[in-house]
Amino acid sequence: MNNAELMIKYIEEQNLSKAEKQFKKVKISGTDDEKYMLALSLTQYGFLEEARELFEILLHIYPDEGELKLNLAELLVEMGQDDDAFQYLETISKDDPNYPAALLVEADLYEMQGLFEVSENKLLKAKELIPNEPVIDYALGELYMTQGRFLEAARSFSFLLQGNDKEIEGIDINSRMAEALSAGGAFEEALTYYKKSLKNKKDIDQLFAYGLTAYQSSQYNVAIKAFKELLEIDPHYHSLYLYLARSLEHEEKMDEALEIAEAGLKEDEYNKDLHFFAGKLALKIGQENNAEQFFRQALVLDPEYTEAAISLNRLLIRQERYEAVLEITEMFFEGGDADPQFHWDAAISFQHLEQYQEALNEYELAYNDFKNNQDFLVDYGYFLMEEGNGRAASDIFKMLVEKDPANVEWVSLLERLEEY
Repeated sequence: MNNAELMIKYIEEQNLSKAEKQFKKVKISGTDDEKYMLALSLTQYGFLEEARELFEILLHIYPDEGELKLNLAELLVEMGQDDDAFQYLETISKDDPNYPAALLVEADLYEMQGLFEVSENKLLKAKELIPNEPVIDYALGELYMTQGRFLEAARSFSFLLQGNDKEIEGIDINSRMAEALSAGGAFEEALTYYKKSLKNKKDIDQLFAYGLTAYQSSQYNVAIKAFKELLEIDPHYHSLYLYLARSLEHEEKMDEALEIAEAGLKEDEYNKDLHFFAGKLALKIGQENNAEQFFRQALVLDPEYTEAAISLNRLLIRQERYEAVLEITEMFFEGGDADPQFHWDAAISFQHLEQYQEALNEYELAYNDFKNNQDFLVDYGYFLMEEGNGRAASDIFKMLVEKDPANVEWVSLLERLEEY
């Protein structure tokens, strides 16, 4: 056993004092091969400074050796010394067999700095030199994914699959292909690659992605099957519940969808979106009390959850609980930048509570946002007419008749209003 091998033995035994002595012996009397093999081993064990020292000794002896420059540059990258790494990489000549590998390292460094175009140029240059190297196509695919250039990423991954490279650096290429296609909106094509990936390995994240992609492509039964399989494997996978419930809703399985949403809330009680969706489902099957509780809990979790508040207001207005509606709207008005729907809700509520001036103020605040909304104009027009403001009501009903000239009721009302 030579001194380099002894040092590794002592490191594995955690006898660092003896390991240090062996390191000094290797530096002084070790062969160049021993120094090189020890430097590689020390890099793997995390003794980066010692590995660097050995590589620098060797590079002093072999100043034109590209492989040593590449080893040292990769080590420096790992140590976070990117500028020093660049200096070594740039001295590797174009006719050196290590030059393409140096381009790959440079591409990684430029990508980390956000210089994506430079990184891409380095990779394309490497691909010109070795066009059939899978690592380069994989690196290009990942770079394009980072940039959101998903279809270009898919093309790079397709080169790998055409060459029967199903896995690179432990990454399933069918999976990456599926993710690229899905992110690019090609959902149905993505499903094919997710199936291939899942056939090789049942990964729960990939199973979720498969279900989500099926949901996005409106293949709800496929999505349901995927999410239910994931539920059996890992019931603590919180993200599945909302999408499984949504998929079941699309298949008109409302009761089951609500059961799934409630099961999800037992796993993740702070999921405001799941509370909100459970509320919508409860409304659809006539459980108004449950719906109200779900909406209110969503607002407890996020007091600025506009969509939940608007849905709650619709329920409260239907139940003629106008003071409760005003409590909600006031909460949003205090926060500023309230959705204009709250002014409409407040107008209806003040009107029914016979607080007519307040109702008029809210209708006027809502008007600019809803002047093209037929339902709003109907509410506003009848309110103005009941308040005796015939001229303003006439203007509103003119707009409504323009939208629907065949509406006999509006035409008749407009004729009467114009008589005064």
